[in-house]
Amino acid sequence: MRRYLSLLFVILSIITIIVGYRSDVRWNGIVTWGIVFILLSFAIYFTKYIPNK
Repeated sequence: MRRYLSLLFVILSIITIIVGYRSDVRWNGIVTWGIVFILLSFAIYFTKYIPNK
């Protein structure tokens, strides 16, 4: 299950960017990119569970 978390976090970051650009909130740029940075950091962390074959 942990091997798929990296892909899941990348997909969630793409969805976050799409939703962030479509919303009309005052601080959406800072908040969106902050959340994307955190999600991509988790994606980088979980790449160590992807097997090398």
